[in-house]
Amino acid sequence: MHHRSVLATFSLICLALLPACLSSTQISKDIPPSAADSTPSTPETVPAQGQTNTLLDPGRPEQPEEDAVTEIRSLRHAIHRTPERTDLRLKLAERLSRFGDLDAALDECRAVIALHQNDAKAHMQLGVLLMARQEWQMASASLQNAVRLDSTLTQAHYNLGSVHYALGNVTAAMQSYRNALTLQPDFPDARYRLALLLKLTNHEREAAQFMDEAAIGGVPQAQYFLGNAYKQGLGVEKNLPRAIVWWAKAASLGYQPAAEAMSKLRRQSLAADQPERRRQDIADAFRQYRHQLWEEQAHLTKQDPDQSLGITLLGHNQLADGIAMLLAETYALSEPALTELARLYEIGAETGSAQFDRRIRDCFDTTAADGFPPAKKILARMYAKGVGVERDRTKARLALKGLPKQDIHALIDELGLH
Repeated sequence: MHHRSVLATFSLICLALLPACLSSTQISKDIPPSAADSTPSTPETVPAQGQTNTLLDPGRPEQPEEDAVTEIRSLRHAIHRTPERTDLRLKLAERLSRFGDLDAALDECRAVIALHQNDAKAHMQLGVLLMARQEWQMASASLQNAVRLDSTLTQAHYNLGSVHYALGNVTAAMQSYRNALTLQPDFPDARYRLALLLKLTNHEREAAQFMDEAAIGGVPQAQYFLGNAYKQGLGVEKNLPRAIVWWAKAASLGYQPAAEAMSKLRRQSLAADQPERRRQDIADAFRQYRHQLWEEQAHLTKQDPDQSLGITLLGHNQLADGIAMLLAETYALSEPALTELARLYEIGAETGSAQFDRRIRDCFDTTAADGFPPAKKILARMYAKGVGVERDRTKARLALKGLPKQDIHALIDELGLH
């Protein structure tokens, strides 16, 4: 991949993640709170005499808009009474940035620095806000001031990595991510970004190692890239079943490129115009993936080589896990799993309800569109009978497209679609 295209992609990734970074009270939900040194640990806003302060509890969940407005107003009143309280100004800056008012947030950070030039966390918060405005040079200066004043600020090193890359300095960016990992080894997002840069500089094997660690840490982008590495043999031995494992994990977290990679494999496995050897290799890889799912359920015994794990879990009254596994198996072209999902979708389960579950319907739609014949037949029956969808004979007939003619004629007769 050319440097310019990677830079553009990386910059977009950084920008997409900025809303999460704007909070100066945490780096990432994957990082233990002890590593998220961002705002000073000082007392909250002092309530008016006789009042209890319930607005500024940092442990509370995300507030609705009216509460956020009230909190901002409360902070401004407190700062008016005690303008020297820099902790309140930084808290206000963080709340304003969440609210979308970057200009006002920047003003608060600059006011803190004017009062205390050596406040490392104020410089860091200012740098993050400048990143949101894509003012990379100024962001770099602020973040470098932060690490000069306090070299233990993991978030400052991490954000410096993004800024250095945006400015075209790959070497400095890698060093910043390494600094962040030295301070906080359990930081999968930093491992992911370092892996991208190692890949960019053709250090494929080291990149694969960091990508693997980030993928295990739950970063869906890393899981997707690791899947690509196993498919192509970049830094690791080619292993299509392992590629499917990581793509499936990323897809289950909603990462669309991974879902598209899985879809492409399904289409290739089912397409008549593909070489038979290629189709068989992919079918075998899906089968191996389904077998690997059992390895995570060591307490269960598989009686048959092609036994569905999802059906087995349902038999143990594990409805939620059973449905999740049935979906994973169906996306890996398991007909028994698909049949069981169809039953659950139509009549539900005795121990709960999966009737008309949208996840199941999406699975039918996706696998049918990829050419899975059993899914096409189920969709046709759903639309012909109005099972969880509005009855639609046209959609029922369209669902049959691509099936063998004898199957189409038989289903048209069975479903009364003449």
